[in-house]
Amino acid sequence: MPTLFTRIIDGEIPGRFVWQDDDVVAFLTIAPITPGHTLVVPRREIEHWLEADTDTLTRVMGVAQTIGRAQEQAFGAERVGVLLEGYEVPHLHVHVWPTQSPADFDLHRVDADPDPEAMDAAAESLRSALRDAGHGAYVPDQDAAD
Repeated sequence: MPTLFTRIIDGEIPGRFVWQDDDVVAFLTIAPITPGHTLVVPRREIEHWLEADTDTLTRVMGVAQTIGRAQEQAFGAERVGVLLEGYEVPHLHVHVWPTQSPADFDLHRVDADPDPEAMDAAAESLRSALRDAGHGAYVPDQDAAD
């Protein structure tokens, strides 16, 4: 059975995509810690990050770093948080979110019901920053994956 993330990647469930290439996608989480909170996910299902080959981890973290730089620009972030987990969805993913203080690392402070218009605006701000940084080839014009 495909994971939730595979279903998002395959277009069965909508997602606010900000990055897509042959191996990795990135989309906004539905429960952000801060505006612009993004998940970086390999297209291939990998349940646990320890099961990923080095090339996949390198690619995922490279995209996470690119997203983080764009978050600094788009949201004026002082720092960018990054977290590898996988309890809720058994598909390797990296959380990347813009932060202004250590309080932004409290995972219990997620917005479980974010405003859809604010989410759309955050996605477009991040897409714009990625395009401005020269990554336009990987930035979708819409919220659907390939």
